Amino acid sequence: MQVRVFYHDKCFDGACSASLFTRFHRECVVKGAAPDYEYHGLVHRAGALFNENDFTGDENAIVDFKYSASPKITWWFDHHLSAFLTPADHENFLDCQRDPVCARQRFYDPKYISCTGYLAHIAATQFGFDTAPVADLIHWANIVDGALYESPESAVEMAAPAMKLTLIIEATQDPEFIPRLIPLLTEMPLGEVLEQPFVAGLLPPLLEQHKRAIELIRERSEFRDGTIFFDISDHLLEGFNKFIPYYLYPQATYSIGLSKSSFRTKVAVGSNPWTKADPATMVNLAQVCERYGGGGHARVGAISFPPDREDQAREASKVIVAELREAERDRQ
Repeated sequence: MQVRVFYHDKCFDGACSASLFTRFHRECVVKGAAPDYEYHGLVHRAGALFNENDFTGDENAIVDFKYSASPKITWWFDHHLSAFLTPADHENFLDCQRDPVCARQRFYDPKYISCTGYLAHIAATQFGFDTAPVADLIHWANIVDGALYESPESAVEMAAPAMKLTLIIEATQDPEFIPRLIPLLTEMPLGEVLEQPFVAGLLPPLLEQHKRAIELIRERSEFRDGTIFFDISDHLLEGFNKFIPYYLYPQATYSIGLSKSSFRTKVAVGSNPWTKADPATMVNLAQVCERYGGGGHARVGAISFPPDREDQAREASKVIVAELREAERDRQ
């Protein structure tokens, strides 16, 4: 049996979800059989997110990513507010929930902090999966994806193995790296994963790059009306720590960052996890990003434009910056 697992690429929660799904599927679904698991990263980009021709497994699973109505998809787990690309996709999911067989394989709940945590809950409560051996992985997936760090310093200074792994996962350009990493995440402690030779050698240059990113964002940031804006699109970065803006401006409520990678121009829209603002008065950032074809969570989201549409991305970022600054002036 071939099982293809599609996961949110360059994302710690995405990799953890893929690993947890593999262990759950092996222990609770096929029970003793030895399927061949293959891993395929999915990224948010302008245009089509899925290639139907990729769904060639005997079973095809999507974790921590948007919904596909393809009949070839046999498992789906997600927790993002913006989980459905179209109303038709949402209706397809609702139809599935009325089918007892389909409903046992497609799961969605945006109340969960991480997809890893949600998948663990479903696997334990509905399939009898033992989550005790992977409790540390679930703990860190919740912290990383939910931004549940004690302080901006703990999020940016990279002390914990999970933070170092997140740095590597978000920065890697090797398409084989994360698929090679995924099976290890539920088989050994994260500290031991970090010590594997194919992982350990990647860390030192990335820590240096991380330091340079801090200084670049410090240089480019404009902070006003509780909102940070920075444009680093002239530096080709595949990723950067999204908590750097709040490390530099702990008094901020929102941040908007314009950046460019090899496959997209990205507008990252976030809110300070440590803000003292009342969440009930804050802007729903998923809804803001959805206007431009993006999405995410109420407190963090993103929009992807093609690499050659930098002007459109910059214009969108200006509109969002103005909107959030006005919301902050009204709130205060």
